[in-house]
Amino acid sequence: MLEHGGNLRAASAQFDRPLSNWLDLSTGLNPHGYPAPDAGASAWHRLPEKCPLLVQAASRYYGAPHMLAVAGSQAAIQALPRLRPPSRVVVAAPSYAEHAHHWQQHGHSTREVPHALLDAAVSDCDVLVVCNPNNPTGHTVPRERLLSWRETLAQRGGWLVVDEAFADVAPANSIADMAALPGMVVLCSVGKFFGLAGLRVGFAGAEPALLDRLESLLGPWTVSGPAQHVARAALCDRAWQARTRERLAADHARLSAILRDSDLDASGTALFQWWPMEEPEPLWRHLAQRGIWTRLFLHGARGIRVGMPPDEPGWQRLITALNEWKNQS
Repeated sequence: MLEHGGNLRAASAQFDRPLSNWLDLSTGLNPHGYPAPDAGASAWHRLPEKCPLLVQAASRYYGAPHMLAVAGSQAAIQALPRLRPPSRVVVAAPSYAEHAHHWQQHGHSTREVPHALLDAAVSDCDVLVVCNPNNPTGHTVPRERLLSWRETLAQRGGWLVVDEAFADVAPANSIADMAALPGMVVLCSVGKFFGLAGLRVGFAGAEPALLDRLESLLGPWTVSGPAQHVARAALCDRAWQARTRERLAADHARLSAILRDSDLDASGTALFQWWPMEEPEPLWRHLAQRGIWTRLFLHGARGIRVGMPPDEPGWQRLITALNEWKNQS
């Protein structure tokens, strides 16, 4: 199993620090998640039928004409490679490691290609996978380029898979509204922006025939009743969404300034920042020894990713640790 952020139990064991004494910045999740409403007794008691109201709410929110609710976008990431014969797959690099891993696991010829070389790679693959914005760097591909790639791939029965797990903070660049075009697959998640990773709810947007195949492969009852109830409420709450985008934008500006003051050349989104380092482990360890858990990248793009602190004590804890690092460097 690949390594991911949020593994606080491993951090606690490695650094001999109680779980309650960590500032977890390792996941890029909104630290002020949507306040989950009470799902009611029936949501817990009944088998979770597919809820058309949830799908309608998702279609309105993402702008996609056809969507399928899945148990987090991770479920679709794992299933999509099983819906194609052996194919030539290109995954934009660096990227969320689960994409390349699962295409490789299911017999596809898979290679990772830097973003700067993707234009050329499109002519020599059947499937192109792009995180947009990218995890961990925050790099964003313009809509026009994505649409051009999709057209090229679709002409030979190929797919463009766009993972928009972090796109909610800047929806203007989302391509979910084009998800019904031939060869287009868009993956969305309520885990990041809504801070509801524990729900395990995501959505796939694509042509209806492809969504039917994906649904058949995943089987019944993929999303629990309580999760459907909470996700629908979050997707419909436009006032909360607007307030949250404003707050995250302010936090983004603050974190960017803090990292610049620490001489760290960071990029990212309004949910996380990432910076490259030839030797990132000493800084990662310095932060961990002070109870600040960040995401360490040692393979491919080497660097560190941090999310937004949840409160003022968290901000001050991060600032103090970075100042200590800068002063001793």
